Amino acid sequence: MTSKNLRILACASAVLALTACADMSPRDKGTAQGAGIGALGGAALGALVGGGNGATKGAVIGGIAGAIGGNIWSKKQEERQRALEQQTQGTGVEVTRTADNQLKLNIPSDISFDVGRADIKPNLRGVLDDFAYGLKDDAAARVRIVGHTDNTGTDAINDPLSERRAESVRNYLVDRGVGGGRIDTAGRGEREPIADNATEAGRAKNRRVEIYIREPEQNG
Repeated sequence: MTSKNLRILACASAVLALTACADMSPRDKGTAQGAGIGALGGAALGALVGGGNGATKGAVIGGIAGAIGGNIWSKKQEERQRALEQQTQGTGVEVTRTADNQLKLNIPSDISFDVGRADIKPNLRGVLDDFAYGLKDDAAARVRIVGHTDNTGTDAINDPLSERRAESVRNYLVDRGVGGGRIDTAGRGEREPIADNATEAGRAKNRRVEIYIREPEQNG
């Protein structure tokens, strides 16, 4: 396969991975993305070791392997999502899928933390108990916890407060048997609001904790 054909294949694979997913289910999206990426990688490797025929065979093999890998990954995330939706039903916690296929739990302030505090409220403990129980049997999952505040107060107050909130959730999970090495934390202070800070209702939405679940090969 010539260098020109390889460039064409690269473009086609990228288009497949990015545009063929618009109307697909999450599992089909993972399959298409895996196929496109796998085909590109397989073709490049095949071209290096086997010339033109090697590139063609590599593209086919890589596409199949990538499709299988993408499908398996998405299926696992779908299973996690269903389990988390059942665990958090009726609590006000939102479970969604992010653009990069992580799972996201958005935990509102009315069950997480009081204003200006970082100690976990009783209503959140039950949610985290179920979450920790599931994580102990799901060794592949990696977790990132992000704390947020409203715009009341200065950055000197809000930044460390958001970090303490994330650390409180992490420590709670670790105390219940989840390995600390699987959990990263961060604090965003008031910098990533999801509602208007001009109203009390908006400020309450911005005082929150987000938990992201990903596979180990993903960048968090």
